[in-house]
Amino acid sequence: MRKAKRTAVAGVRKAAAAAVTLAVLGSAAQAADCPRPGTLGTARTLTIDATKYPRIGTKSFPETLPLEDHEVVLTFDDGPAATTPKVLKALADECVKATFFLVGKPGLEMPALVRRIAAEGHTVGHHTYTHAHLAHLSNADALAEIDRGIAADESMLRGHGAPLSETKFFRFPYFESTPALLDNLQSRGIVVWGADLWASDWNPMTPEEQLKLISDRLTAARKGIILFHDPRAQTAAMIPAFLRFLRENNYRVVHVVPPAANPAVATGAHATR
Repeated sequence: MRKAKRTAVAGVRKAAAAAVTLAVLGSAAQAADCPRPGTLGTARTLTIDATKYPRIGTKSFPETLPLEDHEVVLTFDDGPAATTPKVLKALADECVKATFFLVGKPGLEMPALVRRIAAEGHTVGHHTYTHAHLAHLSNADALAEIDRGIAADESMLRGHGAPLSETKFFRFPYFESTPALLDNLQSRGIVVWGADLWASDWNPMTPEEQLKLISDRLTAARKGIILFHDPRAQTAAMIPAFLRFLRENNYRVVHVVPPAANPAVATGAHATR
């Protein structure tokens, strides 16, 4: 009985890994055709580091990214999750790059999905190991939670643990920072991300309600870093319609990378800077 159960579990894991492999291959072929006529595309790539942009996002900090009118940066928190592939497909369909702030523990449970996010050209940021309330921990415990999450994410991408992220982008769970933690991260060259507007997708709502909420907020703000959560089924269902909204209303997507990154850059009409 136990042997049969182990065999069944192994079969499920093999099937899941094969599905992710096929998805990666399909997305790679699709990416080779980007930008395609009629897609939103990625308008430009913006490189930032902590020397000039230590903390960004007006919901939490005085400064944000130097975006132009009708430019947006798409970010997703709390993944990876079972719904993340739907978000990745929607982004690939529109030739769009985003930033994913990953939680280390679920990432270790879905390493192939973490690698898929990176393989498809998205930026990987960090979001602690267990999504803890860092402001409720001692400074030492909070730093350990941050570093454990970074090490988990990097181990899946590089094949071994790392004390610091090569990506060096971090977002606090619940936006709960402390002055000591902010100073520590800045001293290590890690950019702390907030957001300029969010979809409030932690609240239950239909995809249609969420689309109206975020499109109305963006229409008022005209630009900014947008926060979504890819583990939310309503968000995964809504993203294709939101990308169409961006395309139909002449918004442009900016892909943000650290200096050490080597992103796949769109060519032709989709310039980089």
